[in-house]
Order: sequence, then C-alpha cells, then structure tokens
Amino acid sequence: APWRLMMSLTPPRGCLLDLPWEDILVPHILCHLPLQQLLSLQRVSKSFQSLIQLYLANMRCFDSSQIGPAIPRAAFVNLLKDNEVLQQLALQNCSDWLTDRELLPVIGQNHHLHQIQLKGCAQLSRHALVAISLSCPNLRRLSLAHCEWVDSLSLRSLADHCKALEAVDLTACRQLKDEAISYLVQKCSRLKSLSLAVNANVGDVAVEEIAKCCPELEHLDLTGCLRVKNDSIRVLAEYCPKLRSLKVKHCHNVAESSLSILRSRGVELDVEPPLQRALVLLQDMVGFAPFINLQI
Repeated sequence: APWRLMMSLTPPRGCLLDLPWEDILVPHILCHLPLQQLLSLQRVSKSFQSLIQLYLANMRCFDSSQIGPAIPRAAFVNLLKDNEVLQQLALQNCSDWLTDRELLPVIGQNHHLHQIQLKGCAQLSRHALVAISLSCPNLRRLSLAHCEWVDSLSLRSLADHCKALEAVDLTACRQLKDEAISYLVQKCSRLKSLSLAVNANVGDVAVEEIAKCCPELEHLDLTGCLRVKNDSIRVLAEYCPKLRSLKVKHCHNVAESSLSILRSRGVELDVEPPLQRALVLLQDMVGFAPFINLQI
C-alpha cells in the first residue's frame, strides 16, 4: 500500500531520551523544570529514572522549598547521595525531619558549597556548623537564623576556616555573646551583611569590633539588641563608610543623636526621625495628618 511505502521512507521520530544526556538534557533542559516534576519523571520508566539520577548527581543547587518542608528523611538522603558538586544548599524550616545524621554526609562530600541556608533547622547541633566549617572553605553566605544550637565554640570554628564569608545571619542565636561575635568579625573581615537580631547578649563591644574589622560592611541588623547604645553606633558611622542599611528597632538605648550621622549620609534606617514619629503618633491619635508649618 502507498501509506506503507511512505512510512518506510519517513525517518523514525526521535525520542527525548535520544538526545545526549550530559551535554543537552541535564544542563539545558532538566534544569528548567521544578524539582518536584523531575522526581515524578522517575516513575515513567527505568530510563527516565537513570536520567533523573544523573541530573541529581550533577545538580548545583538544591532548595527543599521546591519539594515542601516535609521531605522524608530517606528521600532526602537518596536525592543527594551521589552529588559532590553542590554550590547552593537551602534547607530552611526543615526542623521536622532534618538532623545531623541526614545533613553531615551531604556537607562532607560537597566541598564547593558557597551558600547554605539552614534557617529554623532546630534539630541540628553544633556538630553541623563544625562540619560546614571544615568542609566548605569557600563558603560566602550562611543563614543560621533561629538556630539556637549555635554556640561560641562552633562559631569560632566557622571563623577559623571560612574566611571568605560575606553574609552571615545569626538572628536569634541566643547563646552567642560579644566575645564570639568579635572573634568572627576579626577573622572574617570581608563581611558585607550581618544579622545579630533578637539577641539580648549582643552589646557595644561586638558592634564596635564589627565596625573596626569590617570596612566593607553594607547591611547590619541589630533589631532587639537591647544592650547596644549610642557610642557603638557612632563608631559604626566612623569606620563603615559603605554602610547602606542599619536596623535598630527596639534598641531602646540608641537615640537620634547617633543615628543622625548615618541618616545624613543616606543610610537606610528602620526607625523614623523623632519629629516624624511624633507626627505619625499624632495622626494615629486624632485620625488625620496634621498640617504643621515648620518654617521659621
């Protein structure tokens, strides 16, 4: 029949899996698909399972939020068991399942990590931070927000081994005191962003050491650091010419007399000038914005 002759002359339609895996599929196609969809593809066939395993072994960035916070422990271990080339690892708010047992093998075999996000991972221990410091010499960004297991000894290890750090988030790491923060900034003078928010143990000693050791500092969060006072803010203004933003809300001992120096330089502050605060308060009380002539 004519249609059989045409079929015999037509080249067979290619299959996706016929494309080169390492040169085409992994770096140029699979990287654009959400991780959740890639994991679903594993169930299509054994060939797709092998392809996805190859992709996972060569993945540069892993973000648990693409799957959901409640990843089964065994699934997480299986996903990254063959990967030794990770550069970014984001495991924020995985406190329900992530422990040292799952994290340490991943850290131990990935020495190229330069960004790690562990915000809210409450079941880890200081051993996790020590492992990071020993395995990730090129680490540049690290978030340990709300990780109350971070102590001065593990932070010292981080400072000794990760001197390329540029951004560190220590929000609500309540074990840390001035001495630990001072040691960190003495060793990591390239810091551009640092958060010490919600830590009542941090005071002027740490802030002054930050100012003197980190001339590249651009962002500093001291929200709720009740022991910070005017003197250290003045030192910060003197030694950090590149500072772009400072958060001092709920720092009751920091007044406009020190903040005005930074305000005049265009530094973004999270507290308004006293006059502006008074106008806002008045507006809240009377229900309208008063028109006040400030010209003399």
